[in-house]
Amino acid sequence: MQYVLPNTVTFALIVGPGGYCLSFLLAWAIAQLTRVPRTILALIFYSPSLTTGVAMNVLWKIIFSGDATGYLNAICINLGILNEPRTWLISDLLPIMIIIGLWSSAGVGFLAMLAGIMNADEELYEAGAIDGIKNRFQQMIYITIPTMKAQMLFGAVMAIVNTFNNGAIGVTLSGTNPTPGYAGQLIVNHIDDYGFIRYEMGYAAAVSVVLLLIITLFSKVASSLFTEKE
Repeated sequence: MQYVLPNTVTFALIVGPGGYCLSFLLAWAIAQLTRVPRTILALIFYSPSLTTGVAMNVLWKIIFSGDATGYLNAICINLGILNEPRTWLISDLLPIMIIIGLWSSAGVGFLAMLAGIMNADEELYEAGAIDGIKNRFQQMIYITIPTMKAQMLFGAVMAIVNTFNNGAIGVTLSGTNPTPGYAGQLIVNHIDDYGFIRYEMGYAAAVSVVLLLIITLFSKVASSLFTEKE
């Protein structure tokens, strides 16, 4: 747990809120477009969440390959940034996991937010214009977000669950569990390692309960922020 907890906290604090805000901003921006480009862009941004496993094997492993044939190594060597290939998937595994986590963050929560924005009552925007709301940013803060709290809550819960369940990224990229030097080892990988590789079921079950409590805590916080007060 010496490396697992710091890795998990770092990953969760960046990918969780970052992916959530990115999903909302993408949904809000796409909602301003007409139907055809909106549909195409929504499909483009949603598709990484469906193809993460395939993309890691086909795309990300090639980009961050540790030899000279890796795209990033080749570019850096040609530009004179590196003198020799760098083993990105060992020395920089956690930052790469964060990048992939953000890249694939526009999932079901993103679609729910987009639907919430699209179904907002136009009369509220007209009333807001009369009351002094002057630009789209003010519309987003004072009208859009308050009228779609249910979708915001759903997106928050999905972001929390997906963030703590993203351990497969590090294992797929490195090809081992635990990851080399525990560089990208998250709490989900830790449970798999002890439960299904070392067969220390008691310890793995205890860590699973801790993970459940953490997810429940964050879900309660999200619920308190987006649930309507009676």
